[in-house]
Amino acid sequence: MKSAPAWNEEKVRAAFPALAQTDDGMVRLYGDAPGGTQVAARVLERMRESLIEHCANDGGLFRTSRLAEDTMLAAHATAATFLGAANAQEVVFGLNTTSLIFHFSRMLAREWRAGDEIVVSRMDHDSNIAPWLIAAEERGVSVRWLEFDTATFQYRYDMLADLVGPRTRLIACNHASNLLGTINDVERIVAAGRSVGAVTVVDAVQSAPHFALNAGAIGCDLLMTSPYKYFGPHAGLAYVRTEIAERLRPLKVRPSPDTMPYRHAPGTPSFEAQLGTVGAIEHMAWLGEEFGGAAGASLRTRIERGYSAASAHESELSRQFLSIAAELPKMRIFGISDPAANHGRVPTFSFTIAGHTPAAIAEAFARRNIFVWNGSFYAYEIAGVLGVRDNGGVARIGLAHYNTAAEIAAVGAVLRELAA
Repeated sequence: MKSAPAWNEEKVRAAFPALAQTDDGMVRLYGDAPGGTQVAARVLERMRESLIEHCANDGGLFRTSRLAEDTMLAAHATAATFLGAANAQEVVFGLNTTSLIFHFSRMLAREWRAGDEIVVSRMDHDSNIAPWLIAAEERGVSVRWLEFDTATFQYRYDMLADLVGPRTRLIACNHASNLLGTINDVERIVAAGRSVGAVTVVDAVQSAPHFALNAGAIGCDLLMTSPYKYFGPHAGLAYVRTEIAERLRPLKVRPSPDTMPYRHAPGTPSFEAQLGTVGAIEHMAWLGEEFGGAAGASLRTRIERGYSAASAHESELSRQFLSIAAELPKMRIFGISDPAANHGRVPTFSFTIAGHTPAAIAEAFARRNIFVWNGSFYAYEIAGVLGVRDNGGVARIGLAHYNTAAEIAAVGAVLRELAA
Protein backbone atom coordinates (compact mmCIF):
# COMPACT_ATOMS: atom_id res chain seq x y z
CA MET A 1 0.00 0.00 0.00
CA LYS A 2 1.21 3.47 -0.85
CA SER A 3 1.08 6.24 1.72
CA ALA A 4 -2.18 8.17 1.52
CA PRO A 5 -1.97 11.72 0.12
CA ALA A 6 -3.84 14.55 1.80
CA TRP A 7 -7.53 15.06 1.07
CA ASN A 8 -8.01 17.44 -1.85
CA GLU A 9 -11.38 19.23 -1.74
CA GLU A 10 -11.09 20.60 -5.28
CA LYS A 11 -10.27 17.21 -6.78
CA VAL A 12 -13.15 15.55 -4.94
CA ARG A 13 -15.63 18.22 -5.97
CA ALA A 14 -14.54 17.95 -9.59
CA ALA A 15 -15.94 14.40 -9.51
CA PHE A 16 -19.47 15.81 -9.09
CA PRO A 17 -20.76 17.76 -12.13
CA ALA A 18 -23.63 19.39 -10.20
CA LEU A 19 -21.25 21.22 -7.87
CA ALA A 20 -20.09 23.50 -10.67
CA GLN A 21 -23.57 24.94 -11.26
CA THR A 22 -24.60 28.46 -10.29
CA ASP A 23 -27.94 30.26 -10.15
CA ASP A 24 -27.98 33.95 -11.10
CA GLY A 25 -24.30 34.07 -10.26
CA MET A 26 -24.74 32.38 -6.89
CA VAL A 27 -22.91 29.14 -6.20
CA ARG A 28 -24.93 26.24 -4.85
CA LEU A 29 -24.21 24.93 -1.38
CA TYR A 30 -25.67 21.45 -0.97
CA GLY A 31 -26.55 20.81 2.67
CA ASP A 32 -29.34 18.36 1.84
CA ALA A 33 -27.37 15.11 1.65
CA PRO A 34 -29.56 12.99 3.99
CA GLY A 35 -32.47 13.40 1.57
CA GLY A 36 -30.32 12.51 -1.44
CA THR A 37 -26.73 13.25 -2.38
CA GLN A 38 -25.38 14.69 -5.59
CA VAL A 39 -24.41 12.20 -8.29
CA ALA A 40 -20.80 11.27 -9.07
CA ALA A 41 -19.65 11.56 -12.68
CA ARG A 42 -18.89 7.84 -12.80
CA VAL A 43 -22.59 7.17 -12.20
CA LEU A 44 -23.56 9.21 -15.26
CA GLU A 45 -20.95 7.44 -17.37
CA ARG A 46 -22.21 4.04 -16.32
CA MET A 47 -25.88 4.91 -16.88
CA ARG A 48 -25.06 6.31 -20.32
CA GLU A 49 -23.30 3.04 -21.11
CA SER A 50 -26.42 1.08 -20.17
CA LEU A 51 -28.88 3.29 -22.03
CA ILE A 52 -26.88 3.68 -25.23
CA GLU A 53 -24.52 0.75 -25.63
CA HIS A 54 -26.80 -2.09 -24.53
CA CYS A 55 -30.33 -0.82 -23.98
CA ALA A 56 -32.30 -4.08 -24.08
CA ASN A 57 -34.05 -6.57 -21.84
CA ASP A 58 -32.11 -9.59 -20.65
CA GLY A 59 -32.76 -13.16 -21.75
CA GLY A 60 -32.27 -12.75 -25.50
CA LEU A 61 -29.71 -14.31 -27.82
CA PHE A 62 -28.70 -11.06 -29.50
CA ARG A 63 -25.76 -8.87 -28.57
CA THR A 64 -27.38 -6.03 -26.62
CA SER A 65 -29.53 -8.42 -24.58
CA ARG A 66 -26.51 -10.50 -23.67
CA LEU A 67 -24.57 -7.37 -22.72
CA ALA A 68 -27.47 -6.18 -20.56
CA GLU A 69 -27.51 -9.53 -18.75
CA ASP A 70 -23.74 -9.60 -18.32
CA THR A 71 -23.66 -6.12 -16.82
CA MET A 72 -26.62 -6.94 -14.57
CA LEU A 73 -24.80 -9.96 -13.15
CA ALA A 74 -21.60 -7.94 -12.81
CA ALA A 75 -23.54 -5.25 -10.94
CA HIS A 76 -24.76 -7.85 -8.45
CA ALA A 77 -21.19 -9.03 -7.90
CA THR A 78 -19.93 -5.49 -7.33
CA ALA A 79 -22.83 -4.77 -4.98
CA ALA A 80 -22.04 -7.93 -3.01
CA THR A 81 -18.52 -6.65 -2.40
CA PHE A 82 -19.89 -3.27 -1.37
CA LEU A 83 -22.45 -4.73 1.05
CA GLY A 84 -20.13 -7.28 2.60
CA ALA A 85 -22.27 -10.15 1.29
CA ALA A 86 -20.96 -13.69 0.91
CA ASN A 87 -21.69 -13.69 -2.82
CA ALA A 88 -23.80 -12.07 -5.54
CA GLN A 89 -26.74 -14.37 -4.73
CA GLU A 90 -27.33 -12.32 -1.56
CA VAL A 91 -28.04 -9.09 -3.51
CA VAL A 92 -31.45 -7.72 -4.49
CA PHE A 93 -32.03 -4.48 -6.42
CA GLY A 94 -35.32 -2.60 -6.23
CA LEU A 95 -36.95 0.80 -6.58
CA ASN A 96 -35.92 2.13 -3.17
CA THR A 97 -35.62 1.01 0.44
CA THR A 98 -39.29 1.61 1.25
CA SER A 99 -40.45 -0.56 -1.64
CA LEU A 100 -37.98 -3.30 -0.77
CA ILE A 101 -39.10 -3.44 2.86
CA PHE A 102 -42.77 -3.54 1.89
CA HIS A 103 -41.91 -6.32 -0.58
CA PHE A 104 -40.10 -8.46 1.98
CA SER A 105 -42.64 -7.73 4.72
CA ARG A 106 -45.30 -9.51 2.65
CA MET A 107 -43.18 -12.64 2.39
CA LEU A 108 -41.90 -12.67 5.96
CA ALA A 109 -45.35 -12.08 7.46
CA ARG A 110 -46.59 -15.33 5.92
CA GLU A 111 -44.57 -17.11 8.64
CA TRP A 112 -46.16 -15.21 11.52
CA ARG A 113 -49.02 -16.50 13.66
CA ALA A 114 -51.40 -14.81 16.10
CA GLY A 115 -49.61 -14.35 19.39
CA ASP A 116 -46.21 -13.83 17.81
CA GLU A 117 -44.30 -10.60 18.44
CA ILE A 118 -42.13 -8.21 16.46
CA VAL A 119 -39.82 -5.45 17.69
CA VAL A 120 -39.54 -2.10 15.89
CA SER A 121 -37.78 1.05 17.02
CA ARG A 122 -38.79 4.63 17.77
CA MET A 123 -35.62 5.86 16.06
CA ASP A 124 -36.35 4.59 12.56
CA HIS A 125 -37.44 6.20 9.35
CA ASP A 126 -41.05 5.13 8.87
CA SER A 127 -40.05 2.90 5.94
CA ASN A 128 -38.67 0.46 8.51
CA ILE A 129 -41.71 0.76 10.77
CA ALA A 130 -44.95 1.16 8.80
CA PRO A 131 -44.53 -1.97 6.61
CA TRP A 132 -44.04 -4.08 9.74
CA LEU A 133 -46.97 -2.44 11.56
CA ILE A 134 -49.27 -3.14 8.61
CA ALA A 135 -48.10 -6.75 8.38
CA ALA A 136 -48.47 -7.24 12.15
CA GLU A 137 -52.02 -5.91 12.12
CA GLU A 138 -52.97 -8.26 9.29
CA ARG A 139 -51.46 -11.28 11.02
CA GLY A 140 -52.61 -10.56 14.57
CA VAL A 141 -49.04 -10.09 15.78
CA SER A 142 -48.08 -7.92 18.77
CA VAL A 143 -45.74 -4.97 18.26
CA ARG A 144 -43.11 -4.08 20.85
CA TRP A 145 -41.04 -0.90 20.77
CA LEU A 146 -37.34 -0.32 21.30
CA GLU A 147 -37.13 3.22 22.66
CA PHE A 148 -34.29 5.74 22.59
CA ASP A 149 -32.95 8.00 25.35
CA THR A 150 -33.86 11.65 24.69
CA ALA A 151 -30.81 12.85 26.63
CA THR A 152 -28.12 10.70 24.98
CA PHE A 153 -29.97 10.07 21.69
CA GLN A 154 -28.94 6.42 21.93
CA TYR A 155 -31.07 3.29 21.77
CA ARG A 156 -32.25 1.91 25.11
CA TYR A 157 -30.20 -1.25 24.77
CA ASP A 158 -31.10 -2.16 28.34
CA MET A 159 -34.64 -2.89 27.10
CA LEU A 160 -33.58 -5.70 24.77
CA ALA A 161 -33.64 -8.44 27.42
CA ASP A 162 -37.30 -7.70 28.16
CA LEU A 163 -38.37 -7.03 24.55
CA VAL A 164 -36.88 -10.12 22.92
CA GLY A 165 -38.22 -13.55 23.74
CA PRO A 166 -39.33 -16.92 22.36
CA ARG A 167 -42.28 -15.37 20.49
CA THR A 168 -40.17 -12.69 18.74
CA ARG A 169 -40.24 -13.22 14.99
CA LEU A 170 -38.59 -10.03 13.74
CA ILE A 171 -36.47 -7.11 14.93
CA ALA A 172 -36.06 -3.99 12.78
CA CYS A 173 -33.61 -1.20 13.59
CA ASN A 174 -31.48 1.41 11.87
CA HIS A 175 -27.76 1.79 11.47
CA ALA A 176 -27.83 5.58 11.64
CA SER A 177 -30.70 7.96 12.27
CA ASN A 178 -31.86 10.31 9.52
CA LEU A 179 -32.96 12.90 12.09
CA LEU A 180 -30.63 12.44 15.08
CA GLY A 181 -27.52 11.34 13.20
CA THR A 182 -26.79 8.68 15.85
CA ILE A 183 -24.71 5.68 14.74
CA ASN A 184 -26.26 2.65 16.40
CA ASP A 185 -24.79 -0.58 17.74
CA VAL A 186 -26.77 -2.74 15.35
CA GLU A 187 -24.57 -5.79 16.01
CA ARG A 188 -25.88 -5.83 19.59
CA ILE A 189 -29.50 -5.62 18.46
CA VAL A 190 -29.01 -8.24 15.76
CA ALA A 191 -27.34 -10.61 18.23
CA ALA A 192 -30.34 -10.30 20.55
CA GLY A 193 -32.66 -11.21 17.68
CA ARG A 194 -30.59 -14.10 16.42
CA SER A 195 -30.40 -15.57 19.93
CA VAL A 196 -34.14 -16.36 19.69
CA GLY A 197 -34.23 -17.13 15.96
CA ALA A 198 -35.87 -13.84 14.95
CA VAL A 199 -35.35 -12.32 11.50
CA THR A 200 -33.24 -9.18 11.78
CA VAL A 201 -33.59 -6.17 9.47
CA VAL A 202 -31.16 -3.24 9.39
CA ASP A 203 -31.93 0.05 7.63
CA ALA A 204 -28.51 1.25 6.46
CA VAL A 205 -29.76 4.10 4.27
CA GLN A 206 -28.09 6.80 6.37
CA SER A 207 -24.93 4.89 7.19
CA ALA A 208 -24.09 3.89 3.61
CA PRO A 209 -22.97 7.42 2.56
CA HIS A 210 -20.52 7.67 5.46
CA PHE A 211 -18.85 4.37 6.29
CA ALA A 212 -18.26 0.98 4.72
CA LEU A 213 -21.00 -1.60 5.24
CA ASN A 214 -20.38 -5.22 6.19
CA ALA A 215 -23.67 -7.08 6.41
CA GLY A 216 -21.90 -10.38 6.95
CA ALA A 217 -20.08 -9.04 10.01
CA ILE A 218 -23.25 -7.42 11.38
CA GLY A 219 -24.94 -10.82 11.10
CA CYS A 220 -28.34 -9.52 10.01
CA ASP A 221 -30.77 -11.25 7.68
CA LEU A 222 -31.66 -8.19 5.60
CA LEU A 223 -29.85 -4.88 5.18
CA MET A 224 -31.37 -2.10 3.09
CA THR A 225 -29.79 0.85 1.29
CA SER A 226 -30.78 3.47 -1.30
CA PRO A 227 -27.98 4.32 -3.78
CA TYR A 228 -29.30 7.84 -4.32
CA LYS A 229 -28.25 8.53 -0.72
CA TYR A 230 -24.67 7.58 -1.54
CA PHE A 231 -23.92 9.41 -4.79
CA GLY A 232 -25.81 7.08 -7.14
CA PRO A 233 -29.16 6.87 -8.95
CA HIS A 234 -32.65 6.47 -7.53
CA ALA A 235 -32.78 2.78 -6.70
CA GLY A 236 -32.85 0.35 -3.79
CA LEU A 237 -30.14 -2.15 -2.93
CA ALA A 238 -30.53 -4.89 -0.34
CA TYR A 239 -28.50 -7.64 1.24
CA VAL A 240 -30.57 -10.78 1.86
CA ARG A 241 -28.88 -13.63 3.68
CA THR A 242 -28.89 -16.83 1.64
CA GLU A 243 -30.95 -18.82 4.14
CA ILE A 244 -33.70 -16.19 4.08
CA ALA A 245 -33.59 -15.76 0.29
CA GLU A 246 -34.06 -19.50 -0.16
CA ARG A 247 -36.66 -19.90 2.60
CA LEU A 248 -39.11 -17.20 1.54
CA ARG A 249 -41.70 -17.98 -1.09
CA PRO A 250 -41.10 -15.22 -3.64
CA LEU A 251 -43.61 -12.69 -4.90
CA LYS A 252 -43.05 -13.00 -8.64
CA VAL A 253 -44.67 -13.92 -11.91
CA ARG A 254 -44.67 -17.65 -12.68
CA PRO A 255 -42.32 -17.71 -15.70
CA SER A 256 -39.62 -15.80 -13.80
CA PRO A 257 -36.65 -17.99 -12.77
CA ASP A 258 -36.71 -19.34 -9.24
CA THR A 259 -33.01 -18.67 -8.71
CA MET A 260 -31.20 -15.52 -7.65
CA PRO A 261 -30.87 -12.80 -8.81
CA TYR A 262 -34.35 -13.24 -10.31
CA ARG A 263 -36.05 -15.01 -7.39
CA HIS A 264 -36.79 -11.86 -5.38
CA ALA A 265 -36.85 -9.35 -8.24
CA PRO A 266 -40.58 -9.02 -9.02
CA GLY A 267 -40.19 -7.57 -12.52
CA THR A 268 -37.81 -6.21 -15.11
CA PRO A 269 -35.17 -4.22 -13.26
CA SER A 270 -33.74 -0.83 -14.09
CA PHE A 271 -30.52 -1.98 -15.72
CA GLU A 272 -29.33 1.61 -15.92
CA ALA A 273 -29.87 2.11 -12.18
CA GLN A 274 -27.99 -1.07 -11.41
CA LEU A 275 -25.06 0.03 -13.53
CA GLY A 276 -25.31 3.53 -12.05
CA THR A 277 -25.00 1.99 -8.60
CA VAL A 278 -21.80 0.33 -9.77
CA GLY A 279 -20.60 3.83 -10.70
CA ALA A 280 -21.33 5.06 -7.17
CA ILE A 281 -19.36 2.16 -5.70
CA GLU A 282 -16.53 2.83 -8.13
CA HIS A 283 -16.49 6.44 -6.93
CA MET A 284 -15.88 5.31 -3.34
CA ALA A 285 -13.15 2.96 -4.58
CA TRP A 286 -11.59 5.89 -6.46
CA LEU A 287 -11.44 7.83 -3.19
CA GLY A 288 -9.55 4.89 -1.73
CA GLU A 289 -7.07 5.00 -4.60
CA GLU A 290 -6.59 8.77 -4.46
CA PHE A 291 -6.70 9.46 -0.73
CA GLY A 292 -6.50 6.07 0.96
CA GLY A 293 -3.25 4.76 -0.48
CA ALA A 294 -5.11 1.75 -1.93
CA ALA A 295 -4.20 1.94 -5.62
CA GLY A 296 -3.91 -1.60 -6.98
CA ALA A 297 -5.68 -3.14 -3.98
CA SER A 298 -8.84 -5.27 -4.08
CA LEU A 299 -12.16 -3.58 -4.68
CA ARG A 300 -13.23 -4.15 -1.07
CA THR A 301 -10.02 -2.63 0.26
CA ARG A 302 -10.33 0.37 -2.03
CA ILE A 303 -13.94 0.90 -0.88
CA GLU A 304 -12.98 0.67 2.78
CA ARG A 305 -10.03 3.02 2.40
CA GLY A 306 -12.18 5.44 0.40
CA TYR A 307 -14.74 5.57 3.17
CA SER A 308 -12.01 5.99 5.75
CA ALA A 309 -10.61 9.02 3.94
CA ALA A 310 -14.07 10.51 3.37
CA SER A 311 -15.09 9.90 6.98
CA ALA A 312 -12.00 11.69 8.31
CA HIS A 313 -12.89 14.71 6.18
CA GLU A 314 -16.54 14.61 7.26
CA SER A 315 -15.51 14.30 10.90
CA GLU A 316 -13.58 17.53 10.71
CA LEU A 317 -16.55 19.28 9.05
CA SER A 318 -18.80 17.95 11.83
CA ARG A 319 -16.45 19.23 14.50
CA GLN A 320 -16.43 22.63 12.82
CA PHE A 321 -20.24 22.73 12.59
CA LEU A 322 -20.79 21.62 16.19
CA SER A 323 -18.25 24.15 17.45
CA ILE A 324 -20.26 26.91 15.78
CA ALA A 325 -23.49 25.56 17.24
CA ALA A 326 -21.95 25.51 20.72
CA GLU A 327 -21.52 29.28 20.50
CA LEU A 328 -25.25 29.84 19.91
CA PRO A 329 -27.44 29.41 23.00
CA LYS A 330 -30.62 29.88 20.94
CA MET A 331 -29.72 26.88 18.78
CA ARG A 332 -30.81 23.43 19.95
CA ILE A 333 -29.25 20.34 18.38
CA PHE A 334 -31.34 17.15 18.39
CA GLY A 335 -28.55 14.61 18.60
CA ILE A 336 -24.99 14.32 19.89
CA SER A 337 -23.75 17.91 20.09
CA ASP A 338 -20.30 17.60 21.70
CA PRO A 339 -17.70 18.36 19.00
CA ALA A 340 -15.37 15.86 20.66
CA ALA A 341 -17.96 13.06 20.42
CA ASN A 342 -18.84 13.29 16.75
CA HIS A 343 -17.43 9.78 16.18
CA GLY A 344 -20.81 8.58 17.45
CA ARG A 345 -22.80 10.30 14.72
CA VAL A 346 -22.99 10.85 10.99
CA PRO A 347 -22.84 14.49 9.76
CA THR A 348 -26.62 14.99 9.87
CA PHE A 349 -27.68 17.85 12.14
CA SER A 350 -31.29 18.55 13.08
CA PHE A 351 -31.90 21.70 15.07
CA THR A 352 -34.17 24.56 16.02
CA ILE A 353 -33.36 28.21 16.67
CA ALA A 354 -35.51 30.09 19.16
CA GLY A 355 -37.66 32.72 17.50
CA HIS A 356 -37.71 31.06 14.08
CA THR A 357 -39.80 28.26 12.65
CA PRO A 358 -37.92 25.45 10.88
CA ALA A 359 -39.48 26.61 7.60
CA ALA A 360 -38.23 30.17 8.19
CA ILE A 361 -34.74 28.81 8.90
CA ALA A 362 -34.76 26.83 5.65
CA GLU A 363 -36.02 29.88 3.76
CA ALA A 364 -33.21 32.04 5.17
CA PHE A 365 -30.69 29.54 3.88
CA ALA A 366 -32.48 29.19 0.54
CA ARG A 367 -32.20 32.95 -0.07
CA ARG A 368 -28.43 32.44 -0.02
CA ASN A 369 -28.67 29.41 -2.32
CA ILE A 370 -27.86 27.06 0.57
CA PHE A 371 -30.02 23.96 0.41
CA VAL A 372 -31.24 22.56 3.74
CA TRP A 373 -34.34 20.65 4.77
CA ASN A 374 -37.12 21.35 7.23
CA GLY A 375 -39.80 19.03 8.58
CA SER A 376 -39.57 15.59 10.18
CA PHE A 377 -38.27 13.61 7.15
CA TYR A 378 -40.51 10.57 7.67
CA ALA A 379 -38.91 10.08 11.09
CA TYR A 380 -42.48 9.98 12.41
CA GLU A 381 -41.80 8.27 15.73
CA ILE A 382 -38.68 10.30 16.57
CA ALA A 383 -40.49 13.55 15.88
CA GLY A 384 -43.34 12.43 18.12
CA VAL A 385 -41.06 11.50 21.01
CA LEU A 386 -39.19 14.80 20.74
CA GLY A 387 -42.43 16.80 20.53
CA VAL A 388 -41.70 18.44 17.18
CA ARG A 389 -43.95 16.42 14.87
CA ASP A 390 -46.96 18.73 15.01
CA ASN A 391 -45.22 22.10 15.07
CA GLY A 392 -43.08 22.20 11.96
CA GLY A 393 -40.45 19.64 12.86
CA VAL A 394 -36.84 20.77 12.75
CA ALA A 395 -34.34 22.24 10.32
CA ARG A 396 -31.73 19.79 9.04
CA ILE A 397 -28.30 20.25 7.51
CA GLY A 398 -26.61 17.12 6.22
CA LEU A 399 -23.09 16.91 4.87
CA ALA A 400 -21.25 14.62 2.48
CA HIS A 401 -17.59 14.27 1.60
CA TYR A 402 -17.97 16.80 -1.23
CA ASN A 403 -18.70 19.58 1.26
CA THR A 404 -15.90 21.91 2.36
CA ALA A 405 -14.66 23.84 5.35
CA ALA A 406 -15.45 27.09 3.53
CA GLU A 407 -19.06 25.94 3.11
CA ILE A 408 -19.36 25.23 6.84
CA ALA A 409 -18.12 28.73 7.49
CA ALA A 410 -20.85 30.06 5.16
CA VAL A 411 -23.46 27.99 6.98
CA GLY A 412 -22.13 29.29 10.28
CA ALA A 413 -22.57 32.89 9.16
CA VAL A 414 -26.27 32.28 8.50
CA LEU A 415 -26.72 30.48 11.80
CA ARG A 416 -25.11 33.34 13.72
CA GLU A 417 -27.34 35.85 11.94
CA LEU A 418 -30.49 33.87 12.78
CA ALA A 419 -29.45 33.36 16.40
CA ALA A 420 -28.44 36.98 16.95
